[in-house]
Parts: sequence; structure tokens; C-alpha cells
Amino acid sequence: MNTAVAKKKSAELSTDVMDDIFEDGGEGAAFDSSELQIPFVRLAQQMSPQINKKDAQYIEGLSSGDMFNTLTNAVYDGEGGLNVVPCHVITKYKEFVTRENGGGFVQELDASDPVIAQTHKEGTMDMLPSGNQLVKADEYYCLVLDDEGGWEPAVVDFKVTQMKVSKRWKTQIAMNKAKNPKTGMMQIVPIFSTVWKLTTVDETNKRNETYANYAVSKVGMVEDRNLYNEAKTFRQSIVAGEVKASEGQAAEKPATPEADDEIPF
Repeated sequence: MNTAVAKKKSAELSTDVMDDIFEDGGEGAAFDSSELQIPFVRLAQQMSPQINKKDAQYIEGLSSGDMFNTLTNAVYDGEGGLNVVPCHVITKYKEFVTRENGGGFVQELDASDPVIAQTHKEGTMDMLPSGNQLVKADEYYCLVLDDEGGWEPAVVDFKVTQMKVSKRWKTQIAMNKAKNPKTGMMQIVPIFSTVWKLTTVDETNKRNETYANYAVSKVGMVEDRNLYNEAKTFRQSIVAGEVKASEGQAAEKPATPEADDEIPF
């Protein structure tokens, strides 16, 4: 059999298999939402283990200032940016053992827990009566544009110095308006109706040390109805408690006392 014939038969077989694959749809691939893990999109810093070739968490091609997916290890260029559709925002309060005492995630506190009001400042850290550190974080449940043009769920979380960026983003979302063609009036639009771009910028702390932080800019309204409905459904699932982020992925150690005023992680 010559090469041309072999290639033709291979192509025909491939087409037949693909027909079968699409005919069977997602058979066996449907799981309860509690069994699935929503990845986080994180920002790599100079000391992040993901950029250390000798570390088990190393991600090839990742540099300081880039973003990465904690589940797929996909790398998103910090300068080129990442398009996202935010669908819901949750503020979390997390308790950590300080690094001097070995570090580690302890628990997530309910926002109404009275112990949160009992924190006191030690430098720039919020300390609980127990001696552990309290870290406040905003988690944005988003649909993220992948390299193949599809949208997949992920959480982008903001903490420490990133919180100032989150505050600005929340303000932009709260003020985001469009003209209603039926009334001719400007109207605040749903959070899941707009595409935003996340890029990264360099900032400098009081010790003249450089670290990466987020920058957020508006791209425009969601124009695809399927994407809009997907984002709306995703938000409804989160609000109903059907979709949650994996705490194991969320619980990064907080910064050291010497650096947490300016360097997030």
C-alpha cells in the first residue's frame, strides 16, 4: 500500500470515528457539580514556585507577571491579557497560621462571624485573637476565554494589594450602563453581560522592590447569545450553591509580614 492510499484510509477512519464520537455526545462525562473542581487563575510573582524549574509546581513557559490556570497549567501572557466574563463575586475571610509558626490554611470564616471584628493590626496584617492571620479575598467567578476561542469557568481571586484593583473593578461593574433600545434610557447592566480584559502591570513597594499586579479594562458587551446564557446559568448555579471553588486550590499561604504590605504572594 503506497503512502497516499494509507493517508486516505487513515483520514476515512478518523472521520468515521469522529462521527461516532459526536453521535455518542457526552456519554459518561456527566458528573455532579460537587465532584468537579473549578480552577483558579493566578498571577505569577518572582518568588512563585510555578516559575522555579526545580519545584514540583513548575509550569513551563510561565514568567513573573504572567497568569496561569491552576488546573490545566495554561499560561496567559500578562501583557497580552486575558478576556473574562465575570458572573459572580464572593468575598471570603480565611484564617491562616502565620509563616513564622509553620504556615497553613486553617478555615474559612463566615462573613457574619463576630471574631472578624476582633482582629487587630500587626504591621499591615490583620491578626485574630488566636494569633492566626485573617486574609480577606474577593473571588470573581468568571468565564475565561481559552486559546481555542472557547469559554471555560475559572475563579480569579484578589487579595492583599490586589484588593485595591478589585475595589476599582467592583466600582466599574456597579456603574456599567448601556442604553436600553426600548426606553432610550441608560440602564445598569448585569455583571455577566460584559467582557473585561485582565492584564498585569509592575508596581513598586516602599523598599523599591517590584511585583506584579492586575489591571482591568472593559472590552465591551457580550454579543453572542449563547455566551450570555452560559454566563447567566453559571451565575445562577453559583448563587444556588451548586458550584463552589476548591478550597485546596484557594488556600494559598499569605505573604510574609515583611512583604505583605506590597507583595501579595
